[in-house]
Amino acid sequence: MIFTIALRELRTLFLSPLAWSILAVVQLILAFLFLARVELYQIYQPQLAALDNAPGVTEIILPDLLGNAAIVLLLVVPLLTMRLVAEERRNKTLALLLSAPVSMSEIVLGKYLGVLGFLFIVLALIALMPLSLLLGGGIDLGLMLAGFLGLAFLLAGFAAVGLFMSTLTQHPTVAAIATFGALLLFWVLDWSGKGADAAAQGNWLAYLSLFNHYKPFMEGLFSSADAVYHVLLIATFLVLSIRRLDADRLAG
Repeated sequence: MIFTIALRELRTLFLSPLAWSILAVVQLILAFLFLARVELYQIYQPQLAALDNAPGVTEIILPDLLGNAAIVLLLVVPLLTMRLVAEERRNKTLALLLSAPVSMSEIVLGKYLGVLGFLFIVLALIALMPLSLLLGGGIDLGLMLAGFLGLAFLLAGFAAVGLFMSTLTQHPTVAAIATFGALLLFWVLDWSGKGADAAAQGNWLAYLSLFNHYKPFMEGLFSSADAVYHVLLIATFLVLSIRRLDADRLAG
């Protein structure tokens, strides 16, 4: 049932103009930024060639692309997740879903995997940009794999937060704003860890920042501690979503 629900969600997404608009806009924005970075690399390539241990094309272009992708997708994911449960509640179909012979875990995981499948399609399209550099030379595949693994973890966390926010309301717009606010909070926590009080409590706040656990991946570093952080974040919000729907079922 999990995959049946996931396929239904994915199919529903592609039947809406929103999904196609998001695919087009994300690719357009990131392609423009990617090409601008490639052009900048071409301008400074003669100076880089004269340096010892000069950074390669992957080291110059990929982190910038991944950073831009994180910001753009932070804005986009709330639009995808806002309708997952909120729209069911607004259309009065949530009661039918909750009365179906499926568990809350299956419903939550099915909806989560559906939107995650769409986000991974977006991820694959973004990956085609640095892969296109193979037409003109070599790239650091290790750095690229680490970076996109980090972006995959980041998107999975975004989706889990968005799904939970969607379970709290019957208004998709409210869910989108709440998701954006929650994700933006992670960014603010990152800033707080760099202030004068970082030695006191700022370090703890910085540790909670989603982006602090994304940056090592952008630099080509895989840390099991960072991976565990992402997994725990995803699991926490999925469990909260399950408990929220369980409460709705009991109330009904």
